[in-house]
Amino acid sequence: MAATDETGPAGQNTTVPGTPPPAGPPADPAPRTGARMPRWLPRAMVLALALIAVFQLGSWAFHQLTGLLINVLIAFFLALAVEPAVSWMAARGVRRGFGTFLVFVGVLVVGAGFVTLLGSMLAEQIIKIVEDFPQYLDSVINWINNHFHTELRRVDIQENLLRSDWLRNYVQNSATGVLDVSAQVLGGLFRLLTVALFSFYFAADGPRLRRAICSVLPPARQAEVLRAWEIAVNKTGGYLYSRGLMALISGLAHYVLLEFLDVPYAPVLAVWVGLVSQFIPTIGTYLAGALPMLIAFTVAPWYAVWVLVFVVVYQQFENYVLQPKLTARTVDIHPAVAFGSVIAGTALLGAVGALIAIPAVATLQAFLGAYVKRYDVTDDPRVLGHRGSGGSGGSGAFGRRVRGLWAQRRPEDDAAGPSEAGAGAAGAGAPGSGAAGAPGPGEGGTAGAS
Repeated sequence: MAATDETGPAGQNTTVPGTPPPAGPPADPAPRTGARMPRWLPRAMVLALALIAVFQLGSWAFHQLTGLLINVLIAFFLALAVEPAVSWMAARGVRRGFGTFLVFVGVLVVGAGFVTLLGSMLAEQIIKIVEDFPQYLDSVINWINNHFHTELRRVDIQENLLRSDWLRNYVQNSATGVLDVSAQVLGGLFRLLTVALFSFYFAADGPRLRRAICSVLPPARQAEVLRAWEIAVNKTGGYLYSRGLMALISGLAHYVLLEFLDVPYAPVLAVWVGLVSQFIPTIGTYLAGALPMLIAFTVAPWYAVWVLVFVVVYQQFENYVLQPKLTARTVDIHPAVAFGSVIAGTALLGAVGALIAIPAVATLQAFLGAYVKRYDVTDDPRVLGHRGSGGSGGSGAFGRRVRGLWAQRRPEDDAAGPSEAGAGAAGAGAPGSGAAGAPGPGEGGTAGAS
């Protein structure tokens, strides 16, 4: 009974010969609608929502702190610029804090003196223009009346100008915009103070800052960070000092010209030309030359032309002779790269980006040059821009084509050569002597010799 029981061990393994094996359990015809959610899905959804929230919060914080980050970036580059002077004084026993204070005081005194001189010059020029404005207006009115046969009067023009809606609207807008201008001035002063404070701390506590950064890095990374920092200091400081030296030379050259032309305020104008032309990229030369031209024009119109010619000639001398010699060891970058970096910096950070673009690119170029492996260039004429006669293009390929065509035509010319030679010889013979044009075999050498 136990042996034939289907539930027993023997009954499970025995089958009747010639019968198919029993089928398995029936498959589920349709999936169950009550399947549970995977356990990882809620956690993934929560993680995705948390990442989106963190990204949105970071984006909002970045946009709110953009002004502060730009100020810190400016302060960092200013600290790099004054680092060589501070380190020089620290090596001679001066405390870094006091040395940084002396450097900042010197920069502040020079900047304040320049702004004061320039402001007084502009104020005097504006007062002079306002006082002489009626005479200028009378001369313009007389010129218009003489050339266009009109009857304009200065009194009528002044009354129409004072009663015009444009002047009334301008005065109202100016009155309402006083608060905006005041807010912008206060904001600019606060921003300047922020940059000065960060620059002072970066320069005074430079060694402590480098030590704090290197303390969280392995020794190999510490060496790379210190090398990058040294390159940045050298390039930024070299850029500033080379520009300062070129500004001094430019100011002296323009001062000599303005004194020779007897243009008023020659020292202030020379300082203006030197600083603006060197520390404002791309358009600094044109802004620097515009003010001396305007002041020279008030003295004599031809003086403005002489100033323009001198500015253009000196700019070429500076670009091709002076600047390569002074910046060869400090900021040695290609002019096209400098121009592109200024455009990119302006697009990213505005005027601030234009000012720090060149030292930043010079630092990056020097850092990459220290780690990028270089190879010897082959002695190929094409490297120097010369195309040899055996080159693949140009005059070499054209010459080969011409020689190939000439070689293809030569067998035909050789086949037609005897008849053409006989005809030529017949034409060259004496008139009336037909045998002279076709000599026999024995006569060829005599004819050739004669």
